[in-house]
Amino acid sequence: MAADKQPLPSVWARPRKEREQPVLSRENIVAEAVRLLDEEGTDALSMRRLGSRLGAGATSLYRHVANKDELFELAVDEVFGELALPAPGDPAAWRATVTDVAHGLRATILRHPWVAAKLGEAGLAYLGPNVLHRSEHLLSVFEGAGFALREADRAMNAVIAYVMGIATSEAAWISMVVRSGQSEEEWTEQLWPAAERAVQDFPRLRALYAEQREAKPSAQNEDNFDYGLQRILDGLETRLHTTASG
Repeated sequence: MAADKQPLPSVWARPRKEREQPVLSRENIVAEAVRLLDEEGTDALSMRRLGSRLGAGATSLYRHVANKDELFELAVDEVFGELALPAPGDPAAWRATVTDVAHGLRATILRHPWVAAKLGEAGLAYLGPNVLHRSEHLLSVFEGAGFALREADRAMNAVIAYVMGIATSEAAWISMVVRSGQSEEEWTEQLWPAAERAVQDFPRLRALYAEQREAKPSAQNEDNFDYGLQRILDGLETRLHTTASG
């Protein structure tokens, strides 16, 4: 096949075989892959390991998924299928709807911390039906609020980029805590003495650390996330009013 005729490197671009073994289907392969990734992370996933968990040889899996990259694409889209999308409501309440989706997306990523690491490597995973459904939903919310479609796309991308950036950092923290074998509170308590010593010569940081000393990390992360999200939505709302009056 000529180089310019190579098929797109994505599971979504490859026709799905119509006949599948009822016991070993793409659906149960992907569901088990997600469980394995949740339990042990990306380094643990291999076709052989997954086949063993499913009671099947790796060769059998290749009948349904061409390679591990495709499996990651499918697993990412499977996880996005967990995201609850609010039913269309009052267009004037667009901020509340976007807030719900953003918090839901963050929570979904934190339930599956490996997703954050794979999103940037997922190739054409954005062709997956669950990811596309989320994008279509958010576009409709922004467009209903009064943004032109092209600007609705930019607004959506700004919000999603914020969620992904924050959730990626939080997911890395969660993965580190899990590897330690300790609870988040235990791990944080161990870090505090070193952190407090490090900021002794920095009065503003010292004051902030003292203020945050007794805060629960998960609650503090939630508050920080929502603060940043609302400031982004403030900017988008100002932009909406400016274009409407212009």
